[in-house]
Amino acid sequence: MSEELDELTEAMRGLTRALEDDEQGTALFEVICAEAVRAVPGADMASVTVLRSGKGETAATTDPRATQVDAAQYAAGEGPCLQAADTGEIVRLSLPAADHRWPEFTDVTKELGLGSYLAAPLRVDEDLAGALNLFGFGDHGFRELDSQLLKVYLTMVAFGLRTNHRYHAARGRAEQLDHAMQSRSVIEQAKGMLMAIHRINADEAMHRLITESQTTNTKLRDIAVRFVATVSDR
Repeated sequence: MSEELDELTEAMRGLTRALEDDEQGTALFEVICAEAVRAVPGADMASVTVLRSGKGETAATTDPRATQVDAAQYAAGEGPCLQAADTGEIVRLSLPAADHRWPEFTDVTKELGLGSYLAAPLRVDEDLAGALNLFGFGDHGFRELDSQLLKVYLTMVAFGLRTNHRYHAARGRAEQLDHAMQSRSVIEQAKGMLMAIHRINADEAMHRLITESQTTNTKLRDIAVRFVATVSDR
């Protein structure tokens, strides 16, 4: 038990390092998969399924064979990873026992020599939900302890992904705000130049900029930048 907890701790440290290094997208999901294999004894491969518009797709794997198993489930519209994602419950099974329930899924697992499967729901927010899937070549069916280890690991994963998503969303909003302020600044500068050159008021200057923008199908900010540059070069 102590050895298993040590491996779980190391897996969490690996995930934390990836988050601190600002890994994103596929690279981050690949770390999540790799550390999941470390965290759960008996896991030989891992994959992450994400749901998009109700359909599953594989975000990352530790082995291309895992993608084949995932694809069989997506094509059939059913399987343990989809069940875990849909129900929010962990699915743990010995693959020979699942033959009657998910034949398309077990056909592929037999070809690959897999014997055990463990899928746990991954729910981060409204934009990201799916499952973390573990594959074992041994016919052990994973243990209840394995399910609990994966559940603890996924708590860390969900927290990390949620924090990562919020950070990048906030940074994106800050960049948008900065861009908007820069745009407003150059537009105000162009208005001031128009007012001085043509002796018109602020409303008329703005009207001229907007008219030019609509006539040329050019962004208002670009019109302002171009005008300011032209006047400044004279």
